[in-house]
Amino acid sequence: MSNNVEQWSSKLAFILAAAGSAIGLGAIWKFPYVAGTSGGGVFFLIFILFTVLVGLPLLLGEFIIGRSTQKDAIQSYKQIAPRSSWHLIGRLGVFTCFILLSFYSVVGGWILIYIFKAFTGELSGLTDQQYGELFGSSITNPFLVVFAQLLFLLITIFVVSKGISNGIEKASRIMMPALFILFLIIIIRSVTLDGAMEGIIFFLKPDFAKVTSETILYAMGQSFFALSVGVSVMVTYSSYLSKNENLPQSAVSIVILNLLVAFLAGLAIFPAVFSFGLSPDAGPVLLFNVLPTVFNQMPLGMFFLIGFLLLFLFATLTSAFSMLEIIVAPLAKGNQSQRKKFSWLLGFCIFVVGIPSALSFGVLDTVTLFDKSIFDAADFLVSNILMPLGALLISIFVPLKISKESLYNELTTGSSFSKKLFVIWYLLIKYIAPIAILLVFLDVLGLI
Repeated sequence: MSNNVEQWSSKLAFILAAAGSAIGLGAIWKFPYVAGTSGGGVFFLIFILFTVLVGLPLLLGEFIIGRSTQKDAIQSYKQIAPRSSWHLIGRLGVFTCFILLSFYSVVGGWILIYIFKAFTGELSGLTDQQYGELFGSSITNPFLVVFAQLLFLLITIFVVSKGISNGIEKASRIMMPALFILFLIIIIRSVTLDGAMEGIIFFLKPDFAKVTSETILYAMGQSFFALSVGVSVMVTYSSYLSKNENLPQSAVSIVILNLLVAFLAGLAIFPAVFSFGLSPDAGPVLLFNVLPTVFNQMPLGMFFLIGFLLLFLFATLTSAFSMLEIIVAPLAKGNQSQRKKFSWLLGFCIFVVGIPSALSFGVLDTVTLFDKSIFDAADFLVSNILMPLGALLISIFVPLKISKESLYNELTTGSSFSKKLFVIWYLLIKYIAPIAILLVFLDVLGLI
């Protein structure tokens, strides 16, 4: 990784792979339930603002670091700021991805469980209450959830151990458009259900009375989670870019795709939630309870459900690949035998660390950390502390350690990025992003 010889075959391949990294559980699984528990429409509005004003500038910052050095997440910082401690940003990113993948793989396992149940017919013909009971019994079965988590990680490890694969690129070109098409089918069905309008209003009409400091905190955390920024994943991915790619265009494309998927996920989920009398603040189980119910109302519903679950799995895996890649890359050093060894070794360590999260809905449901389940505590640590901390450090690092001239050259290479846009981006990453992140940080620590 530190001496990249591989590159993305095209800009589209990079955008789809980077979007695949970003569009996974963050947009499809996590966004609807976080929005549901944080005020609906007003959360979505704040999320959009954070994504555009903080997430997008940071995404471009990570792109500049990765493409300019062509190195992994740790070595890139070392090259730009030698004989300093700034490389700790990369190490923080590696650690964050380690914790993130440990509980992310648990949800990946749930998807595998549901794919199996869909194929065996266990998901057909149930009531919405029975779907809830089925999901509850599935995630509380200790052997089932740990085995499914392991299986998900084995797939991830196998692919990453092979290096950057053209197979993922080719699959992305088919799977990502297919995911959008299936989303539209679900949305059409969802918004035509009785009582669906109540869900649409909840999702799209901001109620500013629901704004709390926690809403703002979660919206910012979600914008980082959804774009994969703050953990140097995009440093790693952009290091495979050729020097003449249009960075601003790629970043804007990824942000637009991400916001679109979040919008579609909300339209698919919330009308159905209200139609079936379910609670929008049901938490992580929302997707697994609501989607089967919606598909069950459709002709050939199980066929579409299996298709969607497979595509959801693909979106989830592409995110997992990027997380494991950033962990393995600094150790593999471009050596294929080292890559295989460290992929399997680190993947197994992630599996072991993730077991308590897998069991936190069943045998360990009484164990809490800071009044949260183990799973929720790991999620909170990553989304609301480690990712914002990484984002804060990157927003300080980019304008402090890379000259303004170098930043301008990187952003204008291969693009028509104007001087005026550069000034706006520079102000956002140097002042707006760190101040916004710092204010939310101080709030979560109870200091303001």
